Amino acid sequence: MQILADYHTHTLYSHGKGSIEDNIKEAISKGIKTIGISDHGYKHMTFGVKRKHIYKMREEIDKLNLKYANINILLGMECNILDENGNIDLDDKFADLLDYVMAGYHFGSTPTSIKGMFNHWENYFLKSPKSKEYNTNAIINAMKKNDIFIITHPGDKGDVYIQEIAKVAKETNTKLEINSSHGFLNDKQLKEIKNIGNKFIIGSDAHKPEDVGNFELAMKNIREANLDLSLVENIKI
Repeated sequence: MQILADYHTHTLYSHGKGSIEDNIKEAISKGIKTIGISDHGYKHMTFGVKRKHIYKMREEIDKLNLKYANINILLGMECNILDENGNIDLDDKFADLLDYVMAGYHFGSTPTSIKGMFNHWENYFLKSPKSKEYNTNAIINAMKKNDIFIITHPGDKGDVYIQEIAKVAKETNTKLEINSSHGFLNDKQLKEIKNIGNKFIIGSDAHKPEDVGNFELAMKNIREANLDLSLVENIKI
């Protein structure tokens, strides 16, 4: 298997353990053609990248692209889906600095309303049908409202109606991530949606440089679901 790209990696700018250059060097050592740096959006209460650092990251990546000509280095962000209306933490002035946008649900995201705060609580403790509906609407509206490349680990932290999400992902040309750290999408989810025809990305969600390009868990879920590998855009068999 050839890894064409790993778009989901974290650095010291959020809660990763290595620098941008550390991730790049690891990607080069594994023959990866494109590496994405995608630290958490700035409305994550504990791990969010500082706004002022986004400019610094852009400058750093531009310089590293000149230094390492044998790999394509991109600046992304793993934005937080903040509410059921599909709002994410990305202002227009920062969007222009990014090469791509990912978005996912995280417990640490800053709610935009009391209802969103209660949904955090329900996802953590109750896992009710009400929260499942909220989570599903949040992701669907995020895809419709924003230019999102990848929805990260759908179903992790909060359960979702994955078939509804997959249908809208196909309509909006949004890729769904098979995450190799969280285990979502899992094999059960993949079996439910593998015939819808939407496209997938596998991501390491690396928080340590040595985990860049580690797709072991993602590939296990793909095999168990018997997913057509041609639907996974960032690997070549």
